[in-house]
Amino acid sequence: MRKIILLCISMMAYILSSTAQERPIPANTMVSETVLFQRDYPRIDREHRAYFRLYAPQAKKVTLELQGTHDMERDDDGWWYAVINPLVVGPHFYHFMVDGICVTDINTDTYCGSYGRSSMIEIPEGVEGDYYRNQDVAHGRVSSVVYWSAIESRYRRCMVYTPAEYDLNSEKRYPVLYLQHGMCEDETGWVKQGRAGSILDNQIASGKCRPMIVVMDNGNCGIGFESLMRKQPEVSFDTFGATFQPILIQEIIPFIDKTFRTYADREHRAMAGLSWGGRQTFDIVLTHTDMFAHLGSFSGALFMTPNTKIDQLYNGIFADAARFNEQIHTLFIGTGTEEDLGSSHVNTMLHQAGINTIYYTS
Repeated sequence: MRKIILLCISMMAYILSSTAQERPIPANTMVSETVLFQRDYPRIDREHRAYFRLYAPQAKKVTLELQGTHDMERDDDGWWYAVINPLVVGPHFYHFMVDGICVTDINTDTYCGSYGRSSMIEIPEGVEGDYYRNQDVAHGRVSSVVYWSAIESRYRRCMVYTPAEYDLNSEKRYPVLYLQHGMCEDETGWVKQGRAGSILDNQIASGKCRPMIVVMDNGNCGIGFESLMRKQPEVSFDTFGATFQPILIQEIIPFIDKTFRTYADREHRAMAGLSWGGRQTFDIVLTHTDMFAHLGSFSGALFMTPNTKIDQLYNGIFADAARFNEQIHTLFIGTGTEEDLGSSHVNTMLHQAGINTIYYTS
């Protein structure tokens, strides 16, 4: 009981201290969409500068880790502040280093990314960003679905989006997209920071997207990129995340086809992925063309060097362009202007080999 009372006193002391604002809130700023409990930080201004605050009165040194290390400034009351130069639109993971200890920002929700559970600040896209916000349209459902994996001898979880009309017509079947996250993320990434549910609702309602089922599973690529780059014996570029392939082919797809009203054929089955999930998509789809007819890579980690011979990849699948184009109906490659992941080089090589692609730069 005494410990509970002490804890309550400590909590009240923190709450009272956190309400004190010796430094005025910067003018012409707004809080990030990721803020919890009506807190005042982190903030964003009209030029997309980001403002951060942390209460750590006993700390000797505090830095903000966001696209580099930024020293924070301490005031006389134990508050630490930092202002970051304009950021590109979209979500950005960050954390604090307090006397060498990595901590998240209790003012925001946490997200699976950036090598663990991280805080996140959202730089809004303005009117253009309406595509990912909830609108006055029919809304689908994202279900957390648990299934048994005999391969791993444990229960796994996937997030499954079903369109708004799914429950209204018990006879209709749907195509399926298997959508994979990137390195150090998990099955919640596309739903939480990716806003996949809202995007699908809006696109379907506008007629730009066919109603579909979207399955988002854990791609077994959750370790830090540093471990991969240090070339630890158990990790390599060829084996990293490879344990997901048999789980998807042998367990997830049969489970989804049994549990949901799908078209259980290759013509109505697609796979796409972000970053390392893009690499997994290429590895899986191009070795299982009997199961997939569509693939997409979003900032995919493809790692094709200038000396790569395109016609030797994936058992020579690109050597016969006519046959490939007949088999794979969609090969989408997307990348961002701020990225340098080799997507343009890959697309050029594929085009030179006669492979049809859809290339998109955002």
